[in-house]
Amino acid sequence: MVLSANISAAADAAGAVLIIVENLPVPADRRVWQEATALHQAGYSVSVICPKAKGYDRAYEQMDGVHIYRHRRGVEGSGAVTYLLEYAVALFWEFVLSLKVAHRHGFDILHACNPPDLIFLIAIFYKFFFGKKFLFDQHDPAPELYAVKFGRHDFFYRLLFLLERWSFRSADGSLATNPTLKQQAVERDGIPPDRVWIVRSVPDLGRFRQVKPDLSVRRSFRYLVGYVGMIAEQDGVDLLVEAMEHIVKRLHRTDIACLIIGDGPEAGRLRTLTGELGIADNVEFAGYISGDTLPAMLAACDIGVVADPPNACNVMMSMIKVYEYMAIGLPFVLFDLAQARHDAGDAALVVAEPTPQALGERIVALLEDEAGRERMRNYGRERAYCEFQWEVEKRSLLAAYATLAPRRARAHARKAGTPADTDAH
Repeated sequence: MVLSANISAAADAAGAVLIIVENLPVPADRRVWQEATALHQAGYSVSVICPKAKGYDRAYEQMDGVHIYRHRRGVEGSGAVTYLLEYAVALFWEFVLSLKVAHRHGFDILHACNPPDLIFLIAIFYKFFFGKKFLFDQHDPAPELYAVKFGRHDFFYRLLFLLERWSFRSADGSLATNPTLKQQAVERDGIPPDRVWIVRSVPDLGRFRQVKPDLSVRRSFRYLVGYVGMIAEQDGVDLLVEAMEHIVKRLHRTDIACLIIGDGPEAGRLRTLTGELGIADNVEFAGYISGDTLPAMLAACDIGVVADPPNACNVMMSMIKVYEYMAIGLPFVLFDLAQARHDAGDAALVVAEPTPQALGERIVALLEDEAGRERMRNYGRERAYCEFQWEVEKRSLLAAYATLAPRRARAHARKAGTPADTDAH
């Protein structure tokens, strides 16, 4: 009874949101951080629960008005059982911290980001006992991601289908990163179409305007190929490294270098691989880069690369790097990924065969086509600034919140002196 009274009192104090994300800490998770700060700017009290990581190891801090609670990671997964253990440990700490957030700040809506599709268990507790709303933010299709990582359709694969369905069925609404995932949520998981809002993971275009290129990253090379993103098994960065070997050793293009921006579990292995292949001078791993340094590095590149190979997961995904390349005016190559190809339009050159050799040859072809790169650059920037703006996506996010908590939305609108926006995107 004491806990119930405390939670109710805190929640009544202000319209409040709790966002739980397990994969990355904030503010490193750009999508989650954009959502959190957008909600805070709209008048919500926002708390985030996320894991600790290098550079993000404080158990609590407040940034830009957002309360951030971080928990220790368990042993990071390398197999199905260890992943399950990692997620179970994370779920425990997320629940413990959710009680702390409920007591200190309260919340009206629990906003759960996947993967994994386990956070609905916490949401159900708050829905059943305290009448809170549950918003499911699907970043990745978990069953397909599992099949890609482990190459099998076993018990855990079938379990992930169940967890995904339970997440959608228990949610009051859902966010999807593109129309493909929205359609899947409706057709596969039975969520009503008017309860799914598309909120694309687009960058803040203000960071990409009037960028001064950091020419030091080019070193003495004639051409520079750029990659930004995660470096995990499913991201295809190994294909990019092998493509660079093909470029340097087989095509004898020692005037081409590659800058890989990002980090992940495969980064160490791929650094070693570049040495073993004899291309360490041509491939530089910059690590995780944020702030204004990232667009400055990208602006110094001649082309970008989306190395994600075609598979059941990647064909449905909208890549953040696609939007970033377009915003900076960087033409790029990518494999034949249906959703990413649709997002990119004529800003990208499609590699038909998912092999390092084909990737390497298309990289060289694009570098040598200066007129084509200029057309792609202009097209990409125009499309990014016309169609893929966070201000547009933010309206869709706020529409979801206005639908789930209309009384709070009206209160915030009155406070801001603007009408509540309840139009779905």
